Amino acid sequence: MHLISCPWCGERSEDEFTCGGQSHIQRPDPDTVTDEEWSAYMFNRINPAGIHFERWRHTFGCRQWFNIARHTVTHEIFAIYKMGEPAPVIENTPAAKTAGGAQ
Repeated sequence: MHLISCPWCGERSEDEFTCGGQSHIQRPDPDTVTDEEWSAYMFNRINPAGIHFERWRHTFGCRQWFNIARHTVTHEIFAIYKMGEPAPVIENTPAAKTAGGAQ
């Protein structure tokens, strides 16, 4: 079992959390977006074998959303940070080198 460190509650079992998918996605302006752009926003996500920035929710705890930089193959967590904060630069880690560098 993995432990995830909630920014508000501290370290908890992974069973208390829910992954919400890719983070840092910019919603397009609905008044100016094309159908193709809206479709891409709604349905297209990256799925790397490497470091991925994801939204997570402490579903069975404080219910807050936050971001995790996690390696999708090793499940190693490199950073946990609150929503609205910029994605950290991840470099000089064995997993980042395997993944082709920080994203």
